[in-house]
Amino acid sequence: MITSGQLLAFGLAAFVLIAIPGPSVVFVVGRALVYGRAVALATVVGNSLGLLVIIVAVALGLGVVVAESIVVFTVIKLVGAAYLVWLGVQALRHRADFTSVTVGDDRSLPVGRAVRQGFVVGVTNPKAFMIFGAVLPQFLDRDAGHLAAQMLLLGLVGFVIGLLSDGLWALIASRLREWFASSPRRGRAVGTTGGVSMIGLGVGLAVTNHR
Repeated sequence: MITSGQLLAFGLAAFVLIAIPGPSVVFVVGRALVYGRAVALATVVGNSLGLLVIIVAVALGLGVVVAESIVVFTVIKLVGAAYLVWLGVQALRHRADFTSVTVGDDRSLPVGRAVRQGFVVGVTNPKAFMIFGAVLPQFLDRDAGHLAAQMLLLGLVGFVIGLLSDGLWALIASRLREWFASSPRRGRAVGTTGGVSMIGLGVGLAVTNHR
């Protein structure tokens, strides 16, 4: 049903698009700097589950609706943007708490909550809708039929790439956190950087006009 050529072509396109830092990457890096490796990886899991929901929705036809309806796209974009800003504000409010957390101690944010927050960011990520709603259909073999199944299989390729890419960003950023946490001033800077990055990302998503 899916040829090796399709897998290779879409896999390459998805890798290039996903590797470019977007909402999920910036959010994961912010979580890693503020809370550490465990929370960052939990965020990656939640974000990837949100991505999986988008893949299934696109395969079932929602991708067409989002692509054609500026209202639906705008609502999704603004919800995700508002949530990012709210999380950024929370990070700024509690940035001083980070200096009292021992390096390697990631209990400052429950893992379950990190997964849920990552899911909301992932499922409202406009970049994901662009990749799977606009780019993925171009790699379908319409003559072979079973288009929904093809979209699901190709989407899973993107899912795995996104999971590995975001996971790598989380590990790299969490290593940098240890250096920042060695100084109270650096620790406060970590909280500020993470919070400001999330707020800036949310504002950027809200004001962009790209569909």
